[in-house]
Amino acid sequence: MATREYQGRKYTATEVVSTLDYLTVEEALKIIINDEVLTITMRSPGNDRELIRGLLHNEGILKNIFYHPAIHLSKPTSSETIANVQINEEEVNKDYTNSRSLLSVSSCGICVQTELEEIESTNSIGFGQEAIDAEIISGLFDKMNEYQKSFHQSGGTHAAAAFTKNGEIICSFEDIGRHNAVDKVVGGLIFNEKMKEAMCLTVSGRISYEIIIKCFKARIPIIAAVSAPSSLAVDFAKELGITLFAFCREGRLTCYSHPNRVLEWTKNNNVALDVNV
Repeated sequence: MATREYQGRKYTATEVVSTLDYLTVEEALKIIINDEVLTITMRSPGNDRELIRGLLHNEGILKNIFYHPAIHLSKPTSSETIANVQINEEEVNKDYTNSRSLLSVSSCGICVQTELEEIESTNSIGFGQEAIDAEIISGLFDKMNEYQKSFHQSGGTHAAAAFTKNGEIICSFEDIGRHNAVDKVVGGLIFNEKMKEAMCLTVSGRISYEIIIKCFKARIPIIAAVSAPSSLAVDFAKELGITLFAFCREGRLTCYSHPNRVLEWTKNNNVALDVNV
């Protein structure tokens, strides 16, 4: 499993300490078949040839399990690998069409794209630097949990919720996909004209880069998750000016980007952090 070290700042009720965590790497693999883009898949690097060959079989592009096409891997950027696959025309399943293109992610959510989305500069958005109590962040998940009725029944849904700077819940939705739940929250904010009041977005699972982009487009400066972020999620959060919390459970939480928006969790007083992660 590909991992990468990331610095963070861990908060408890009694102390704030620096931490060094290993996060799973999430990077793009663009697969090109006979000079035409098939897909961009978000994955952890390593065993790319096995991944590509399995995809060609499972998608019905190649049915001859004994045929092994030529696969040339290159890495033009630090976050993307390109796989040029050459397949003899007679080996391609006739039912397959090269017009099919999609962006396959390591979780779910985005499709029908052949390039990673370009995101405008953080400076054009002007996220505010208003700070929020770390203790408030810690308590948001109990509030979101009250709205997870489907999860309590089935255990098979994810949730997302939007909160004000004071920790008041604005709206919360569930869905089988994390991305869908986030989209529902953003739609709820738009319909109820509450977008400007939303300071924090919470999600019940892990955070991939697509959710960071959704948070950015909704102009929500803080995102918090029960589980882990991917490496690319942290990279995007740093670049886009979003404060990212993860591992928010059991009275703990870890901030991986822009902790200047966080008030330290102390018993006597709250002090905004002046360090950048």
